[in-house]
Amino acid sequence: MSAPPLKIAVPKGALYKESVALLGRAGLDIRGLDDPGRQLVIANEEAEFYIVRPTDVPIFVSYGGVDCAICGKDSLVEAALEVVELSDLGFGACRFVVAEPAQAAGETEEAYRTLGVLRVATKYPRITAAYYRALGVQVELVKMHGNIELAPLCGMAQRIVDITATGTTLRENNLVIVDEVLASTARFVGNPASVRIDPRVRELASRLEQLE
Repeated sequence: MSAPPLKIAVPKGALYKESVALLGRAGLDIRGLDDPGRQLVIANEEAEFYIVRPTDVPIFVSYGGVDCAICGKDSLVEAALEVVELSDLGFGACRFVVAEPAQAAGETEEAYRTLGVLRVATKYPRITAAYYRALGVQVELVKMHGNIELAPLCGMAQRIVDITATGTTLRENNLVIVDEVLASTARFVGNPASVRIDPRVRELASRLEQLE
């Protein structure tokens, strides 16, 4: 009896194209992934590909919805779920940064000394809280889902913590980087049980490492 297809999550968005190409170079049948339309599952003979929102990839892996996946380090850290990180794939490089309005230079620190708390907007509250906790700085976090750059521009927050690859969006909105929090690249990860009992996951990780 043949083994069931390997279930692999592929992240939508910025990592998608390179993830698909890399899986193809590793020898997997990636037909249908170049233009999946509205399909969320592409089933080929050896593998089933699940096209997943990036922030949900660790959830699918940790809870056994898939055997393995490609996922940004940022999503792994923010989710803080039990997955096995098998390989740093090296692409999709970006970084978490702290940014504030350019005209606020020096004012943010003064406000913190006066109020004893900073208000920080972010899509990544776990990472942001850990960063400021390590600094010993008291913060009020404002969880957002997009257009984070608007928060300090309208006075809703003094700073933001967000991902950037080039810093262009920040500059275009007159925001300056004041610190770096975390570097992120794409990783190949596996469900703990799948890594332990299914040699195909470890074999795929080995093939992907050879392609880096």
